[in-house]
Amino acid sequence: MANIRPIIMAGGSGTRLWPLSRQFFPKQFLSLDGETTLMQSTLNRLASIPHQTPTIICNSQHRFIVAEQLRASSSQADIILEPYGRNTAPAVALAAFHALDFGEDPVLLILASDHIIKNEPAFVSAVEKANHLAEQGNLVTFGVVPTKAETGFGYIKLGQAVEKGFEVAHFVEKPDLETAKLYFESKQYHWNSGMFMFKASVYLNELESYRPDIYKVCKAAFETQKSDIDFYRYDSDIFESCPDESIDYAVMENTKAAVVVPLDAQWSDVGSWSSLWDIEAKDERGNVCKGDVLTLNTNNSLISSNDRLVATIGLDDVVIVDTKDAVLVSKRSDVQQVKQIVAELDAQGRKETKHNREVYRPWGKYDCIDAGDRFQVKRITVKPGAKLSLQMHHHRAEHWVVVKGTAKVTKDDKEILLTENQSTYIPVGSVHALENPGLVNLELIEVQSGSYLGEDDIVRYKDDYGRA
Repeated sequence: MANIRPIIMAGGSGTRLWPLSRQFFPKQFLSLDGETTLMQSTLNRLASIPHQTPTIICNSQHRFIVAEQLRASSSQADIILEPYGRNTAPAVALAAFHALDFGEDPVLLILASDHIIKNEPAFVSAVEKANHLAEQGNLVTFGVVPTKAETGFGYIKLGQAVEKGFEVAHFVEKPDLETAKLYFESKQYHWNSGMFMFKASVYLNELESYRPDIYKVCKAAFETQKSDIDFYRYDSDIFESCPDESIDYAVMENTKAAVVVPLDAQWSDVGSWSSLWDIEAKDERGNVCKGDVLTLNTNNSLISSNDRLVATIGLDDVVIVDTKDAVLVSKRSDVQQVKQIVAELDAQGRKETKHNREVYRPWGKYDCIDAGDRFQVKRITVKPGAKLSLQMHHHRAEHWVVVKGTAKVTKDDKEILLTENQSTYIPVGSVHALENPGLVNLELIEVQSGSYLGEDDIVRYKDDYGRA
């Protein structure tokens, strides 16, 4: 299986896991099922599968999160940046062109970055079977063996048995409950996992046959490929015209070479808080508790605390998710309606759908711990050796107080070193930069004051990360 090139799709928004998952830090970058994030777990799952360097597909706003999580897990991958989100068919087309550019025709293993698979040996076994079929020119999809009647997934009807799998009789949209029960009882239908295996050339040939409009745009965009630090970029004006379509609709429902390999591996797409409750270990009362949680007479509930105590009394079948700036409380049966809450918050222009209070940057992170009229307080963490851009603000001044580590501060034509309990003042209009020259994290408190405190009040003169 050494000719396998994993393609990991990491462009989703994960709105159904709000308030933990946000637009700028969605669920694939969260740790929901252990110490590693979902994306890191997806990479780790490949350890028993001989493979080439993986390719991760994400959007530009998540590029530094992906790069940092690769670094933190000592993993390597090519990172493709989609100029615009256009669903899975165009994304995988870019990855297929990229794979062929190395002079080989590998089997692509298409994985979502935000799934949980608890039985990894069963996953590896299914990949081995699918690889055999893909090498023969088939387009393989993985059908999850259902554990119940589920209305939240599309289904695949199994056709005639073939070596190590089945022909795809047809794909079915998400059913109503009665139809889902019939599917489950018949044992002829599997859940559509959204994971695939096929040769790069086979996929592109089928895409060109059935969706030449997508193929032509992706080919033209790929011809503009350029490397930028750790990333591969493509012309945004060309890619913007690409139709928005999934692999299922563009290729799999049209091709005559579709086969399905059953996957019985304790799989979950973690599509809602209730699905996370389904797969997690529970206490004697059926509760899944994460963080600092105390329960009394509480049953069959999921309670997650970010960084403070959450106590419950006399509750049944609820979901409570507490973060630094928002709390979700819902019946466990109603959590699919979280998307409506997110839509309403978006309509109100609320920032809680986009950013967590803790915001990650390529140099580290900051936490906005307080804000009011004409002031804002942040706790800033800068990684060893990292440096913020050389910049200036038109509307705000800043006070920096070092609480841990050493700061190298550039302020106009001067450089100074600050250690714990030392501080400095950055006036409005001063050209400045902050750097961590040490071997441990630099932590400081920043107090901003001024007439406008938005993140867009930054004029960058020099930046190590290619930001405008």
